[in-house]
Amino acid sequence: MTALTALLCHARAAVRDNYPYGCAGVTPRRVAGGNSTDRDDAAPSRSETEPDARFTFANERTFLAWSRTALALVVAGLAVAQLLPPFPGVPWGRRALGVPLIVLGALLSVVGYVEWGRNQRALHRGQPLPHSRLPGLLAVSITVIAAVAAVVVLLSAVLR
Repeated sequence: MTALTALLCHARAAVRDNYPYGCAGVTPRRVAGGNSTDRDDAAPSRSETEPDARFTFANERTFLAWSRTALALVVAGLAVAQLLPPFPGVPWGRRALGVPLIVLGALLSVVGYVEWGRNQRALHRGQPLPHSRLPGLLAVSITVIAAVAAVVVLLSAVLR
């Protein structure tokens, strides 16, 4: 039996038997020194192991979800700044709402990538995943933008 056949057999058994960390009795494969095909930025040390593919895929799906959120924020900011009719009496209102959304989207994209890398390194090293600051950052930012939106709408109503 070739190594690939054995690996596929163990992977099928792990999925079928619902083992949380792969096949029973099979140790994770060791990553030998870094090369250009490694998925991680830094060259892995000899103590790092290849994590279960399901965890790597879950980490990637989380990164893609943050990327979709970042893209939605950028598009929403562009739509507010360019397509929303001007607020009567508040000529700067559209920019006050649109620019923070665009900046938040750009920031979220970069921070999401950094978090993906941190999580990937922790998975390879068998360490606990680091605490994510993204949900808090997003919640506070959206709250501030909502407060600015409320102020712009109220000012527009008063200055009409």
